Amino acid sequence: MLIFQLAIILIASKIAGDISVRLGQPSVLGKLLIGIVLGPSVLGVVTNTEVLQEISQIGVILLMFIAGLETDIDEFKRTGKASTSVGVMGIIVPLALGYVAGIGLGLSSIESVFLGLLLSATSVSISVQTLKELGKLKSKEGATIMGAAVIDDVLVIIALAFLMSFAGGDVNLGMVILKKVAFFAIIILVSWKVVPWALKKFAPLQVTESVISAGLILCFLFAYFAEYTGVAAIIGAYIAGVAISLTNYKEEITHKVETISYSIFVPVFFTFVGVTAQFSGILENLWLIVMLSVLAIASKLLGGAFGAKVVGFPWRNSMAIGSAMVSRGEVALIIAAIGLESQLLTEGMFAILIVVVLVTTIVTPPMMKVFFSDKRNQEGSPALKKNA
Repeated sequence: MLIFQLAIILIASKIAGDISVRLGQPSVLGKLLIGIVLGPSVLGVVTNTEVLQEISQIGVILLMFIAGLETDIDEFKRTGKASTSVGVMGIIVPLALGYVAGIGLGLSSIESVFLGLLLSATSVSISVQTLKELGKLKSKEGATIMGAAVIDDVLVIIALAFLMSFAGGDVNLGMVILKKVAFFAIIILVSWKVVPWALKKFAPLQVTESVISAGLILCFLFAYFAEYTGVAAIIGAYIAGVAISLTNYKEEITHKVETISYSIFVPVFFTFVGVTAQFSGILENLWLIVMLSVLAIASKLLGGAFGAKVVGFPWRNSMAIGSAMVSRGEVALIIAAIGLESQLLTEGMFAILIVVVLVTTIVTPPMMKVFFSDKRNQEGSPALKKNA
């Protein structure tokens, strides 16, 4: 059954991606939508299984690893102030508006803060692919978005731990912060000293593709360590890519990881996002889903855009950066699951928010296409075709 589902996913995602590009949209949009069609909500050809979920997780880890490999570290350093501004404002605005919405819906203060935190989450895995297709991943805007995503992830997780400590959850706030500090301290040291050494040791081994294996080992270890310390696995994978990008093995590893990733794992990830969509009971709560979706999209878009504007980006570029921060993705899903388990979310609100997260994920690629596309940005066309 798994083999058949993989074949269906690969065929459908490639065709859907191609159609999306021909219609002037990023290929990722077609892959997300075809996942909905293939999933239980429509045809039921592909089901939400644990094995597919794991393959999907590998896909998003590899996607962020590639993003790290293609990061211009000098540009990344220059955008530190901008990334901080975008990341912080991208949390403050959704948090405030989410809290107000929660109070308006009759939620308690702590439940309203939780709703605001959930809306503050960002997952740029979808945005990364769109940036690649538009030829903007290595731009100043791309570097700002990636830096803001790291800052956003850390701040939201710490804020969540702080909230859970007040909510009576078994959370030690000091330990959470200590883990984050330890993660970045250790990961920076390892990136600086261990990564170049490990690649040099693996390169001479008399086995097939030793260098690419070393790169993948580092990617997965970084991702695991990030997840273990409470930071998203995709952040660890991204940092591993950045570390390897500073070595002489960057080109070889990038080329071969892209081949592996885009042939199977990444298409499964994008399609699986659509497969997980659940639309049961959507009509009964349609007004609430629409309201929260508009709030989720507008708050991140405007928050991120304002953060970019205050550090000097033109309005169009600021809106482009804000649009890339809209997708909540797997980070918000994890937070929602925590809320359900800790009874900060009812089962009904949990189901509604899952649909809202899906909506933010689907609208992100076409929004980015609108804001990033202008007469000076035509270099994305070949990339659109390459990654379809």
